[in-house]
Amino acid sequence: MSNARFGARPTREGTSFRLWAPAAKRVELVLEKKPFQMRRDGGWFSADVAGCGAGARYRFRIDDEIDVPDPASAFQPDDVFGPSEVIDHASFQWCAKDWRGRPWTDTVLIETHVGAFTTEGSYRAMIDKLDHLVETGITALELMPLADFAGRRGWGYDGVLWYAPDSAYGRPEDLKSLIDEAHRRGLMMFLDVVYNHFGPQGNFIGRYAPSFFTEAHTPWGSAIDYRVGEVRAFAIENALCWLRDYRFDGLRLDAANHIMSEPGRPSMLHDLSIAAGKLAAATGRHIHLVLENGDNRASLLDVAQEPSRGKYRAQWNDDYHHAWHVLFTRESNGYYGDYQRSPRGDIARALASGFVYQGEVSTFWGNKPRGEPSGKLPPATFVNFLQNHDQIGNRALGDRLESLASAQQIEAALAVTLLAPMVPMLFMGEEWGSKVPFPFFCDFTGDLANAVREGRKREYKWAYDKFGDEVPDPLDPGTFRSAVLDWPTREAPAGAKRLALVRELLAVRRRDIVPRLSGASFGEAQAGENGLLTASWRMDDGATLSLIANLSPNEIANASLHTTGTPIWGGAPGDRLPPWSVFWRIGG
Repeated sequence: MSNARFGARPTREGTSFRLWAPAAKRVELVLEKKPFQMRRDGGWFSADVAGCGAGARYRFRIDDEIDVPDPASAFQPDDVFGPSEVIDHASFQWCAKDWRGRPWTDTVLIETHVGAFTTEGSYRAMIDKLDHLVETGITALELMPLADFAGRRGWGYDGVLWYAPDSAYGRPEDLKSLIDEAHRRGLMMFLDVVYNHFGPQGNFIGRYAPSFFTEAHTPWGSAIDYRVGEVRAFAIENALCWLRDYRFDGLRLDAANHIMSEPGRPSMLHDLSIAAGKLAAATGRHIHLVLENGDNRASLLDVAQEPSRGKYRAQWNDDYHHAWHVLFTRESNGYYGDYQRSPRGDIARALASGFVYQGEVSTFWGNKPRGEPSGKLPPATFVNFLQNHDQIGNRALGDRLESLASAQQIEAALAVTLLAPMVPMLFMGEEWGSKVPFPFFCDFTGDLANAVREGRKREYKWAYDKFGDEVPDPLDPGTFRSAVLDWPTREAPAGAKRLALVRELLAVRRRDIVPRLSGASFGEAQAGENGLLTASWRMDDGATLSLIANLSPNEIANASLHTTGTPIWGGAPGDRLPPWSVFWRIGG
């Protein structure tokens, strides 16, 4: 990997600027509207400016034709088309100086969108909600992507300036304050990062560094060519920036199956893991790297590798979500078509060995084998969830599970998910049963805005045919406003009841599951046609964790269940299991 250093770096004398622009003939640094000729060394251009400090604004002028922001800009106060701002990361005064993170086995995640998490939609406004998360039993706050994207509203997956936290939510020091306050309360902070593509608006890299991209395409744009050393270094340095300069405790890598790799050569994912591991070793910190990977590659995962040396702590388990969703809704469109045969059986398989697809042929994935055997991995390798941004927002109406299933069904699923020896994740507001939708929203302009709008109409034609104007327009500011979390409903009777349930479940998890989780292993699980689900795991202390559940609307009579151990949830199951009832025991 190239020993590159991208962007603007404050020095004792001023600021050093570097840009990799192999296709440019000439580059000028335009600093506070004054041009400075940059020195060329191969594909690199550099300039050292004495007396230039934090707060200075600058652009790069390429071949006297176009002024562009720094692709490694640390901040864009006027969005992606404006000038970049020099940021001195070393100047921030951290309060939680002794924070070193928490072990992965402590993790209970909640996924959030900064703009929709509070009415103010800012980093600083989130601070006021941290105590709620701690009191609920959540230990890790995950933010959807922050890399600067075009406009003031967006999910974040169309970022074009990876190093710059979006100014729609505040300044870099505001983000650091949020992270610092989280750490003071014992909360880990995770960030979702996107290394498989750049967004379609505000990305100028192709003009001066076309070798950044290949002719291949992802579903969202041109694939990034990580065979090029400088390109690989750009992504890895970005990951280290979030982990080092902002002190995030972990990263979730979006759609890793669309990150280019070359057979026979260590992948960018491998090198990123090693770099993060070196940072963890040097600082004595717990750093956790998590994948989203539709390929279900168990060989990329090693939950016990600390610090990381090429592998990843865990993976989001979409299979687990899909099985529950099909059980509750009977939906069969898209990837849900792969879970029609026996959703309860698929839940059992996920509980018994991780992935549902471990090499079986998937219709949705092109009638090809999908996945690798995962049963020998520890259960904590898998992040299980009933909802996340994708599974809500990629629906035509952005409706949550709360609008699709009964409270009784959801509470049973929560009782299974929050006490199983995998790492659980909630989506913001799920802890009190929020019904606020989370539709797709963005803030593009011109032809791109129209293209997005028409693309959604094609993708969800059935929904537009059925619901017409009820389908939210992603470009309408009201669509974003509809997604802002409804905190007052947390105190309504239904919200308070659900929140009390989640808090109680997470208290049991903290007391009875977490201390035994580090050496846990998969056992077995079975699902009957009558709705009976049983599962067991061997825990770190040799105890057996056992689950009995009735995942049906009917009472199950004469279950003839032989169980040992001490009840930790639901009491002792009798000979008749009520509908949607869940029982946990440990010991024996």
